[in-house]
Amino acid sequence: MRFIWHLIFNFGIIELFSIFFIAINVFTFLLYVIDKRRAIKGKWRISENMLIFFTVSFGGLGALLGMYTARHKTKKRKFKIAAVIGLIAVTIPVIHIIHALTLDRIIVYREIQFHSENWPVELNGYRIAFMTDMHVIPDEDMRAVASELNERNLDLLILGGDFSMNNSHYVGTLREISAINTTDGIFGVEGNHDDYIRLFAAKKLHGITPLDNNGIHIQDGFYLAGVRDMWNRDPNINEAISDAYENDFILLISHNPDVSMIQDTNEVDLILSGHTHRGQITFFGFPMYLLLDHITSYRTRFGYEFAYSRDETPVFTSSGVGVYYNVPRIFARPEVVIFTMYSYPCNTMYNTVLSWKFLFLPLSRALALHW
Repeated sequence: MRFIWHLIFNFGIIELFSIFFIAINVFTFLLYVIDKRRAIKGKWRISENMLIFFTVSFGGLGALLGMYTARHKTKKRKFKIAAVIGLIAVTIPVIHIIHALTLDRIIVYREIQFHSENWPVELNGYRIAFMTDMHVIPDEDMRAVASELNERNLDLLILGGDFSMNNSHYVGTLREISAINTTDGIFGVEGNHDDYIRLFAAKKLHGITPLDNNGIHIQDGFYLAGVRDMWNRDPNINEAISDAYENDFILLISHNPDVSMIQDTNEVDLILSGHTHRGQITFFGFPMYLLLDHITSYRTRFGYEFAYSRDETPVFTSSGVGVYYNVPRIFARPEVVIFTMYSYPCNTMYNTVLSWKFLFLPLSRALALHW
């Protein structure tokens, strides 16, 4: 198993599947051609069960080519059905691979309006960008992100953690991020892949403020807090928000959204998280990998977008902006999220919008939010 994972991380899932796809279709094609020749010569035949097995096991294209090139089994209905099943079995991963090689490599800039009764009226229109899970994003890509964000009139930039700490790559990433202009600065927390000592030191060198179970008043009525990563250390929400005033709008950053289910979030107004990568490799967007409970203990609850904490605090989980080594994003596009904040007399509107949003989500995502 370790050898397989080593092969995947060093060679690439898409590259390995492409080799497998070509090999099994060439093999299936040869099976049909050889069986036809043996039939003509009256020799030992390849069993029909074996032909059908390889036809439906991603070998549909090779089977069709073999059937019509060698004029073999073309009149048997079960082989036609097997060929169709095989083509479908091939088409689905091919669609996912094409998506991974095209759209999943283009960063999306999402604009979201967030309304809260606790948000200060004086700060209506305040713009907060959120980036998380940078990992091994190339410096040129992060430079392009910085250029784009500098055109979007940001007041605040928040980093959700997870850089590439295996070498000095994270330093280059932070250097590019530090070129992003904001009114009130750049703040960030650690992720589970981070060495917080090295990361925090590098952040300070680049003018980025690390949050370590603490917080800061950004503006009158607006308090920003950040907690440690729950896989590495001891996050403490109460400690992080202890300096906030009673009527402050409290925005909490936690790399792992699971902390919102095991600690008190009643005083928090909005939580921003990452970590789940939207499932990284999904089936047409459904994060099947998250069902294994390896990344989060709450399956697909925090797979993507808005969900609620144990205390009904809204939690937004971003898919992240970076690439995790050689593991591709498949129907899990990278993104930078920009929140424009508004006050509203009560949170009824926000809750209504959120509820109607759930009604129109794809069935898979709607079900995921209720695990």
